[in-house]
Amino acid sequence: MSDALAFWKTAHVVSAAVLFGTGLGIAFFCWFGFLRALRTGDIAGLRLVLRLTVLADAWFTAPAVVFQGISGLVLMEMLGWPLVSPWSIAVWSLFILTGACWLPVIVMQIRLSREADRVPSIEALPARFHRWFRLWFELGIPAFAAVVLLFYLMVAKPLAILGS
Repeated sequence: MSDALAFWKTAHVVSAAVLFGTGLGIAFFCWFGFLRALRTGDIAGLRLVLRLTVLADAWFTAPAVVFQGISGLVLMEMLGWPLVSPWSIAVWSLFILTGACWLPVIVMQIRLSREADRVPSIEALPARFHRWFRLWFELGIPAFAAVVLLFYLMVAKPLAILGS
């Protein structure tokens, strides 16, 4: 294996780990921070969790998503894999599905953070805040499932869909 190929494979795996790990971390801290805030009435704690969630997505998740797409294309080119094959269509479809779930989540996180900043207490959070939060959670389910399937396709490279 060439040094360049080893570099790109390693960078692709590391960015996938950052993407998945940041997603899990954000989900964990935001979900449990929200539940704790509801239980204790700690609006300041909720505000902090939501601000950090927005920052983590901006600083870690967004760059990792961009890098995943770029490094995936570079690796496919280096390995001589076709851009159009059952495997690549499956991979890119899951990548797009993940993004289609994640982009609205970013908007919701910003709205949730701004809404929490506007109210004096947990009890004053409007019904739309709770709807957005529920949708935020629901969109995470197919996004995480798609990422797990992407990991499987990256590791297993099933010949039936690899196209070779």
